[in-house]
Amino acid sequence: MGDVFKEQIVKRKPTVKDTVIRVLLIVLVILIFFASALLVQALAVVITAVAAFGAFYLMSFLSVEYEYIFTNGELDIDIIYNKSRRKRQLSTKVNDFEIMAHIDDKNHESVFTMAQETRDYSSGVHGQDTYMCMLTLKGKKVKLIIEPNEKMLKAIAGSITRRKLHLRPGVVLVQ
Repeated sequence: MGDVFKEQIVKRKPTVKDTVIRVLLIVLVILIFFASALLVQALAVVITAVAAFGAFYLMSFLSVEYEYIFTNGELDIDIIYNKSRRKRQLSTKVNDFEIMAHIDDKNHESVFTMAQETRDYSSGVHGQDTYMCMLTLKGKKVKLIIEPNEKMLKAIAGSITRRKLHLRPGVVLVQ
């Protein structure tokens, strides 16, 4: 058997919270402009420019993508901000998953309610490709929410025992 390598990008959908933060940052810059124009006329442009740059920098953290990298049984998840800054969020062997089930799977709901922490690395809109995984990280029960496409799901299925993997009804993975 050869090496297995799969990559997938999942873009997080903007939330209402993201929109509110963007609007508040813009309003804040406008307020800083008027306040600095009234109080310190000579530096108003500079102060406003610094505030605008800061707001733009903070807004870049609202554009989020997750990259799933599967290599020979190991799943790495990176977060990518504004398509430029990357940070590793998770690295684990998929065989360390206690269970991986579709998000709508009611048969295994009790297992996932025991999670002490939830990490959502999905688009934020849970659908037919959304799965939950339970694993132990640093002594804590962690529930992962991911959205593997069919190719990624096939790769994971080849590295995890069948009793741990519970696919969405109707999904048949042909190896």
